[in-house]
Amino acid sequence: MHLLQRVAAALALAVVAGLVSGCSAPAALLMFAYERSASTEKDPTCISAGCAAAAVIQHVYDKVNEGAPTPCVKLNSVARALTERCGAYQPGTLLAKDIAASGLPLCPLSLAAREPRLWPMLPELLAKGAQPETCEQPPLATLAQALPCPDFGAASAESLQALRWLAEADTRAVQHDVLRMLSCTAARSAGLAKVLDSWLALDLLPTRGLTFSPLGALHPGYLHSPFALALEARGHRAGDALTAYVGALPAGFDLALRSADRQALDWWFDRVPALVNRVPATRADQLPWLPLARVITPGYLADAEQQTWLAAYLIGRGADPWRRLPHEPAQSVVAYARQLNSAALPVLDSLLPWPAAPLERAASLAPGGARTATP
Repeated sequence: MHLLQRVAAALALAVVAGLVSGCSAPAALLMFAYERSASTEKDPTCISAGCAAAAVIQHVYDKVNEGAPTPCVKLNSVARALTERCGAYQPGTLLAKDIAASGLPLCPLSLAAREPRLWPMLPELLAKGAQPETCEQPPLATLAQALPCPDFGAASAESLQALRWLAEADTRAVQHDVLRMLSCTAARSAGLAKVLDSWLALDLLPTRGLTFSPLGALHPGYLHSPFALALEARGHRAGDALTAYVGALPAGFDLALRSADRQALDWWFDRVPALVNRVPATRADQLPWLPLARVITPGYLADAEQQTWLAAYLIGRGADPWRRLPHEPAQSVVAYARQLNSAALPVLDSLLPWPAAPLERAASLAPGGARTATP
């Protein structure tokens, strides 16, 4: 028997032994032989014993692992770099043809943008022809909806430059969720908020024609910025930010309230005083809502310990604790607080003693003082 025939017979025996015994050693041998054969250029006319053995191995391996993840060796260069089980991305390994036809459910730019660990891929993807316009939605929108405020500080200068290019080159990125992300604390620290100044200078944030309000999309911590002042100087109004918008992230006032950001709430109430008692609905399936009722609802606030002082703060700004709930007109905010046995009940129920002025009392109740900024 020729050497190749003996090898083929030995491998066949290993296959049978693995299938019968379930032993992991033959399976590992089979995997090694399969990947070696799959990674070698094949001659379709080859009929040697070695080629036959390789064909048998591939067929049996495919049957045994039917439904299992595709082996890394069979993935194209882009899919392999994006797949965590295939190891870390290695710069210079992406092929332009794989970028153009990756065969992935999302475009490579969106997949790389939405995971910070894959940001190092972005410069090479862009350099080898990836275009954000080929993505179903802007790559930065995919990132913003996955991570509203990523750790941009951990990104390399090259990755940050690629992210900034995606924000400036793809005009579809001018939307609610991306603006929120680019104005958050981490983006401001990394210098990415400067993109918003570019949008404004290029007249990409007009008062008419957008699917969102820039003031409503701003992160609460950026409402007192020169950028926000510039928006107001161009005609944007806080009242316009209380209407329906296209976006997955919460409205600006809602975020300021749930994060108990005192400075941001002051900004909103100074411009729209009626907001303290009633927030308009922003969706067809939604009713107006009361800030006082929201803050005592379990799970609404990011920090439940802020509930009592925030209720006192809202009353100090003019909120009426006896106002009826829009979704349950027979019940007031006070009755709702009693039903919940809320810690804020003494603040809400005017029949109970309340010795201090509401705003001063609110400051004294806040753990460590009233919160002044949203992280």
